[in-house]
Amino acid sequence: MKSAKLLLGVAVFGLFACSQEPLETSQDNSVNASFKDDFTEMAFPDQFGDPVDVYFGERKLPVESINGKYVYQGDILLPENRTSFKPLGLILDPGILPQPVTRSVGRTQFIWPNNTVFYEIDPSLPNQARVLDAMRHWEANTAVRFVQHTSESNYIYFTPGSGCSSYVGMVGGRQNITLADACSTGNAIHEIGHAVGLWHEQSRVDRDNAIIINYDNIVSGREYNFYTYQEAGWDGAEYTSNLDFGSIMLYSSYSFSANGLPTITKLDGSTFYAQRSGLSAGDIEGINVLYPGPVDTSSSSTTTDTSLGTTDTSGTTTTTTGGTTTTTTTNYINGETYTIEGVTVLRKDDKWWVFKGKQWREVELISGHWRYVR
Repeated sequence: MKSAKLLLGVAVFGLFACSQEPLETSQDNSVNASFKDDFTEMAFPDQFGDPVDVYFGERKLPVESINGKYVYQGDILLPENRTSFKPLGLILDPGILPQPVTRSVGRTQFIWPNNTVFYEIDPSLPNQARVLDAMRHWEANTAVRFVQHTSESNYIYFTPGSGCSSYVGMVGGRQNITLADACSTGNAIHEIGHAVGLWHEQSRVDRDNAIIINYDNIVSGREYNFYTYQEAGWDGAEYTSNLDFGSIMLYSSYSFSANGLPTITKLDGSTFYAQRSGLSAGDIEGINVLYPGPVDTSSSSTTTDTSLGTTDTSGTTTTTTGGTTTTTTTNYINGETYTIEGVTVLRKDDKWWVFKGKQWREVELISGHWRYVR
């Protein structure tokens, strides 16, 4: 079977607020886990969950089901109302125009409007200073602003939990960031990174240029935590030129180790430590693309990025950002399959096709969205 290719695109999950087949809460059959790593955030550090494949749109993700939550890569929670056991339709009917998008997203999605994140802190959360310090650190280094929640519909809620966890980006409604007593200010900075849209650094699509993943040393059943975003079905765009060993979003060399041996090494076999002191220069460079604006804690940024990427079926991608237009040409091969915008498509006769029901139907890609031709 031919391996699927992946193309940068605009995330479309926000178009589907609710799954028509939401996941049922499975019974927790978790067992005690021996894994411990002070540098790796985990939602449930003392438990293993049932492995299950779920869908965001048409993207299938391997996750753990623990206490009714679907956990990806250790500390990332998937919103239940956007998750299903069957792929959600990502192809528009003929003649339907896609909704315009306001940002290209790389390996992020669900950006907070106007660079403003509304928040609330659970009164029962111990050591609330770590949360305040983490937010101040973000404001001192980026254009992201944190405003205390009043009546806003979408906000993050810092609350106690058995570990450290967060959703990725603004998912709608109240979304928890859980912080156990042992979660530090640095862990809070990391989880806020997820909440504003960042994923993990070691899963970059270009990571093999800098690191080696030692799958034999990984706890059985948690190998998926080390998949690249391409392998997991996400787009592979990066906002920095190479893997950042200083990133606060990076796993340590011993994350999820089953035997005390490193799960991640540099190309020369040497190990490295994860840091949870603060955002690195690379982190700041990437976040400034997502949330552009002055680093000024006295007021909220109102900068709006109206970039819009379009892809035609000849394989030419055009992206306009801030008045600058970038064109990239991809040579697609007839007879090959590709995964583009979460949909697996066949290239045939210089056109795109998907298998629907018992027949092939032609589709076209317009402004990051698939649509049936007829």
